[in-house]
Amino acid sequence: MAKGAYTGAIASRPGYFERASGGTLFLDEIASLTYSAQGKLLRALQERKIERVGGTRTISLDVRVVAASNVDLTAEVAAGRFRQDLYFRLSVFPIAIPPLRERRDDIPLLMAHFLGIYCTRHGRQLMGFSRCATEALLKYDYPGNIPQLRKAKTPFRLTEAHRCRTAGR
Repeated sequence: MAKGAYTGAIASRPGYFERASGGTLFLDEIASLTYSAQGKLLRALQERKIERVGGTRTISLDVRVVAASNVDLTAEVAAGRFRQDLYFRLSVFPIAIPPLRERRDDIPLLMAHFLGIYCTRHGRQLMGFSRCATEALLKYDYPGNIPQLRKAKTPFRLTEAHRCRTAGR
């Protein structure tokens, strides 16, 4: 964004593409972009240049883009909600990751990971989850995938080992 680009813009600051220069820019939930924004993204990827909002100079890009979506982009293209040219530009090396409900073996690893983050962040030492909590978390279907697991484990962490609640609350 350039200084003066809109009312209240009192300083220039680099955008995501500029800050990712020489590295990787991760675009999560790419399917949620408006059709207009998809066109702007496509132009930046093709030309490898951007111009700040309200700016007057062109900025060259040296950035790798990784995009993720929780919806089938080919279906979005067919429905006219996602640009086919952008889809082909982004689909150079597609990686399909099954939902968490199809990777139940990953759940204990993710539980341990999130518990470690919690312990570090809050200066606590927790040894793990009760058997009952683990079983409940393993049985749940996680329509919200990993972010839902990250949120679902909170009630289990805070309960006593002998108590059990329903996963996903």
